[in-house]
Amino acid sequence: MHYFICFFLSVVSLIPLSAAVRVPALFANDMVIQRNTQAPVWGWADPGEQVTVTASWGGEARTTADQDGRWEVRLATPEAGGPHTITLKGTNTLTLENVLSGDVWICSGQSNMEWPLSRTTGAAEEIATADYPAIRLFQINKQFGPEPMDSYKGQWRICSPQTVGAFSGVGYYFGKEIHLDQKIPVALLNISWGGTRIEPWTSRIGFRQVPELAELVKEQEMMDPTTDLGNAAYLKYVTELATWIPQAKSSLGQRQPLPPKPEAPAWRFGGNQQDSSFIYNGVIAPILPLAVKGVIWYQGESNGGESREEYGAKMKALIGGWRTVFDQENLPFYFVQLANLNTSDPNRPEGGKGYARVRQAQFDSLYIPHTGMAVAIDIGEAKDIHPRNKLDVGKRLSRWALFRDYGKAIVPSGPLYHEMTVEGNRAILHFYYVGGGLMVGKKEGMAPTVEDPAGKLKWFAIQGQDNRWHWGDAKIAGDTVVVTAPEVSVPKAVRYAYAFNPEGSNLYNREGLPASPFTTEK
Repeated sequence: MHYFICFFLSVVSLIPLSAAVRVPALFANDMVIQRNTQAPVWGWADPGEQVTVTASWGGEARTTADQDGRWEVRLATPEAGGPHTITLKGTNTLTLENVLSGDVWICSGQSNMEWPLSRTTGAAEEIATADYPAIRLFQINKQFGPEPMDSYKGQWRICSPQTVGAFSGVGYYFGKEIHLDQKIPVALLNISWGGTRIEPWTSRIGFRQVPELAELVKEQEMMDPTTDLGNAAYLKYVTELATWIPQAKSSLGQRQPLPPKPEAPAWRFGGNQQDSSFIYNGVIAPILPLAVKGVIWYQGESNGGESREEYGAKMKALIGGWRTVFDQENLPFYFVQLANLNTSDPNRPEGGKGYARVRQAQFDSLYIPHTGMAVAIDIGEAKDIHPRNKLDVGKRLSRWALFRDYGKAIVPSGPLYHEMTVEGNRAILHFYYVGGGLMVGKKEGMAPTVEDPAGKLKWFAIQGQDNRWHWGDAKIAGDTVVVTAPEVSVPKAVRYAYAFNPEGSNLYNREGLPASPFTTEK
């Protein structure tokens, strides 16, 4: 018997052990694959193993796993529809069922994107009717690290009253609008993390694309012991520490003050989720090179104290970096401008406190091609950083997508400042997206905006040539707003709703969409 067992084990040891073909968590039953494209499909197998990917709509692709066991194919995808199956065959066979072809949207940012539908205004009624089997939800588990990762955890769920409550409220309302309007399957990937700054979401490639962030790039390299700068900093520290230790021992022995200790390099072995690029490495890098339709983004609170220039440069790095790694130069990127919060001093017409500068940086980011901004200045809550009205946020984001990506003839936004002209003592403000015309509006809760015929425009401030700011008398004149003040004979600049909480700011277009806060200063 002993001889037989030994013989059996020796024979088994001669049989090559094959690694089964496997794929990332996004390639699973109930998934949505991006329609009308050459969609990357990838995974792992034995080095040199032949892999065939076949789709029920007729697409097929073959490849061989590389020396690290990774393989990738491009699969031609059909028009919107389904259900389909995708079969992956190597030494084993995987079959993905109930696959839809549609549009894949990434929903990312911090807590206001992460905020679940179940904790929003009107949640019970919305959840009870959220039976949309062609909307598919995927939530990626949180992870971070100093280097890009290649795996993650998550599961596809079909949108239903049983599954939607825990999903992003903003993401859900956005996807619902697209699905119902276009009648196509929609995938929503919730990749958000409360309390996070913009830096950890940004790829290193993105940081390097923005000259204004050169110092930040240098700091990153100093924090990374694998770079030349980081390695040199660490070696310098180790050398200085080796000299310091005997000096310190000698000082202690002679009861003398310790010599200054060498300063350790500013990097950590573990790090945390706020370190630059760490969240990108954990939850964006692993899904590359997924084919996606676009991105919606809600973040900025954790960078709320920064200058217009600083946050604006970081927005460029975020958007440019993601477009590079997803290999989509014009990847649609639609973001939410920070909502009103806290209080503002009515005796300070110049404003500029709190979120005002970050909102302006977000406004400036609209000059990046193929972007759009959902204004939320009228739907925040003074005492809560998490306003519960996510319906209007999702709908306002969806208007940009419907307008830009689906060709719908709608006005995508409320009035956006274009330019200022001066005539005598009058500052004349011109706008994009006037739509059906400008109006003084009033919005309460999630009800549609209504015109306030007797209302007066609020939160307009005007600056004179002496650089002093005064509250302005603002009036709608056709498609413009004219601002004057008795103290100002020649206007220099105008600000609108340029405060932490410009509560009651009330310039709208007749589509019921609010004007963005702005300053005319460059």
